[in-house]
Amino acid sequence: MEIRKEHKKYPGTAESNSPPSEGCHQPWADDGVVKRASKNYFKLPFNPNLRQRARQLRRAGNLAEIIFWNRVKKKQFKGFDFDRQKIIGNYIVDFYCGNSQVVIEIDGRSHSDSIDYDSARDAYLESLGLTVIHISARRVLQEMDEVMDILFDHPAFAEDSSGAGS
Repeated sequence: MEIRKEHKKYPGTAESNSPPSEGCHQPWADDGVVKRASKNYFKLPFNPNLRQRARQLRRAGNLAEIIFWNRVKKKQFKGFDFDRQKIIGNYIVDFYCGNSQVVIEIDGRSHSDSIDYDSARDAYLESLGLTVIHISARRVLQEMDEVMDILFDHPAFAEDSSGAGS
């Protein structure tokens, strides 16, 4: 006989080891938490041949990306959901927020040598209706609180552009 415990965070639901159901209707999520903007997320072009490379990049993340990720993961920033090393078309972006259609690139030394590539990628992403924000790795490493304040006030992250429920 299986004994099911009630979930601590969501009363009335059973605790389980199943993966999170992000993007699915969750009746207990009416607490003001912004849900994944699935409509926006799945509309983006996707190259499945880049999956392995995106996994490698997530595992090998540089220090600035890891520090930034630790400030935005698990909906810590305005309750918005971020993805790390997200495939969009034939590109892998550092961070993507589907709630506000924003791409964030942490620019380090590898970016300084690829101005033409970055320009072409930015033009492509913007043609999809995405806002691209570049942040230098140095600023993330040395001025993280200021970076988060700037992003918090950025028009792309305005509350009314959240896309929640889409």
